[in-house]
Amino acid sequence: MKTLTLSGVAFLTLTSAAVAGTCPAATVADMAGVARGAYPQVFELAEYESLGNCTMEFAANPAAEALNARIHGNGPLPALADRIPSEPLILTPYDSIGTYGGTLDALSNATESGTSDFMSVRHVNLVRYSDDLTTIVPNVAKSWEWNADFTQLTFHLRKGHKWSDGAPFGARDVKFWYDNLAVDSNVREKPKDYVLVAGEKMDIVVVDAQTVQFNLPSPKPGLLSHFANHYAQGFQPMHFLGKYHPSVDANADANAQAIGYENGYAAISAYYGNSDWMDTATPMLNSMDKLDGLPAHTVPTLESHIIIAESTEGRHLVANPYFFQVDTAGNQLPYINEQDELFVGESEVRLLKLVNSEVDYKSQALNLDYAPLLMENQEKGNFSVDLKPEIALATFAFNVTSENMEKRKVFGDLRFRQAMSVAINRDEINEVVYFGLGRPQQYTGFSPTPGFVSGEVEQSFAQFDADLANKLLDEMGMKDTNGDGMREMPNGEALVLNLQVATQAISVKLVELVGQNWKDVGIDSTVKEVTTDEFRSAMSSNQLDVTMYAKGQPLAVILGVSELFQPPFDNYFNLRSAMLWGEYVDTDGKSGVKPPQYVYDMMDDINAFQSAIAGSDESNAIGARMVKTMVDSLLFIGTVKAVAPIYHSNNLKNFTEFQTQSYAYYRSYPYRPTQWYLDE
Repeated sequence: MKTLTLSGVAFLTLTSAAVAGTCPAATVADMAGVARGAYPQVFELAEYESLGNCTMEFAANPAAEALNARIHGNGPLPALADRIPSEPLILTPYDSIGTYGGTLDALSNATESGTSDFMSVRHVNLVRYSDDLTTIVPNVAKSWEWNADFTQLTFHLRKGHKWSDGAPFGARDVKFWYDNLAVDSNVREKPKDYVLVAGEKMDIVVVDAQTVQFNLPSPKPGLLSHFANHYAQGFQPMHFLGKYHPSVDANADANAQAIGYENGYAAISAYYGNSDWMDTATPMLNSMDKLDGLPAHTVPTLESHIIIAESTEGRHLVANPYFFQVDTAGNQLPYINEQDELFVGESEVRLLKLVNSEVDYKSQALNLDYAPLLMENQEKGNFSVDLKPEIALATFAFNVTSENMEKRKVFGDLRFRQAMSVAINRDEINEVVYFGLGRPQQYTGFSPTPGFVSGEVEQSFAQFDADLANKLLDEMGMKDTNGDGMREMPNGEALVLNLQVATQAISVKLVELVGQNWKDVGIDSTVKEVTTDEFRSAMSSNQLDVTMYAKGQPLAVILGVSELFQPPFDNYFNLRSAMLWGEYVDTDGKSGVKPPQYVYDMMDDINAFQSAIAGSDESNAIGARMVKTMVDSLLFIGTVKAVAPIYHSNNLKNFTEFQTQSYAYYRSYPYRPTQWYLDE
């Protein structure tokens, strides 16, 4: 191994053997004679050198030292040879080898609201989906294998991979994440369903420094898919957070007290949070008085960029100088030096900033309502708007565990939910809200609808039938007793549905149309736009009559994440309902409200579904059964599946068209944003 310096830029040669030739700078548009490797658009180093009959030389970002100096806690920057793995991941740029520099301007709603499209730009996990949304490809892990019955998944990591502060990354960081964070009740009261297998913990074994095994109590083939599409990363820095964990370091509490925290777990909470959400606020926001004494202002990362400044107005990030990916010409990625994220809570202001070309990329919280104005200004603003299919669809849920016992009786009556579903004029919604580009359907949990779900099930109670709605409400004894045109509950009390709308994931116009549909059959309502944080807080505390948000996941996600089929039927960030059923299940009946038997049947079915081989007769039969249970219960009422805008500046290069405008495959993650660059 030797290092050469040309024109002030360090180049690294990873072999002293005779050079077979300079590696071709292949792109997806022009592979320069290099054959496809084992996976689309990515190569391992030895593989690329073999296919290209070459020896790759590596070049650093000229600004790397200056960027590193802005990362609090980082020491002097070593040579590139000591920063990238000896087994880096080679990414093939879409159109061209990029140029270094620039700042990517992003727009989010708030600290933990509307941030996933921006998070996905810098995100890494053990593996990811390629842009075909079918093939799982290497990322942090260079390879993996299952045993025959899908009860053991082994990952092989990259030699020489380092965290953003230069500390070695390896198998122990995966085990630390699982044992000491994901399933430690002192850090997280209840483990997320995706770190369990049929409700049971896995056993994580460090085989050697770069090899880690997940030993499962029962089969779960979808575990790999989870690591390919989910924001929750399967690793955390043991060298940093472990200093504050009592099970890792006997001096954890003293170490935490030395930097101003009460104990080790308090320090972990400040750095890592009580959530697995990547954008949990850092000590820069939550512990301003302690900043001077902190070893770092945020947790070291493997992502392409790291946060160096944070406030209630936004965040600023710089490129990770230890990042493990390079392009086919040997340039260390990412190309873009900095990222700036601005928080804007008002949807109208966000739209104005997009029209004014103040943003480089945006997909989250862009409803189709915005498309006409955005498309009208594309040429003048030098940006592009692509309309792509959504995976989730706008969905409503009635609070069957309402604290108001009379409302609980009404919402818990299947006839009411059936009436409210057929009262919705989905064709009108499609024309008015989605410009006729959508397709009415019922919520099934799965989206797109897999082959084991029949069209009849998908359209169950999705027809517009005001007469049937009125008939069902009459049967319930919901009459207009005071002559105001609106029905009262069977006990005579007024019923006014409070429709609180968070426009991050559902259109106000759609909610207003649904509200009017319900008024037309005598169910009164009010519509109020709220922030996403307000909506999530009220939903989580069981305060809402009706919850509404985009909902639905593809088969690939559901194979690894069971939350849509067990109460409260999703996570904090999405559409939940029946909060007290969830509490009952979580506490083993100590508190909350016991769910009906069909909910337990769905929970058994999702566990069996995840253990079966996808596409098998067994899997299809289980899937069809749990979807029918979900649809028959109408706990969630679907509306129209349509398209939504994706916005990007024309100065943002190597940007390819997405297949979907959706969160399900983690937005930009399959499209390799680390090879984006700015041409301004």
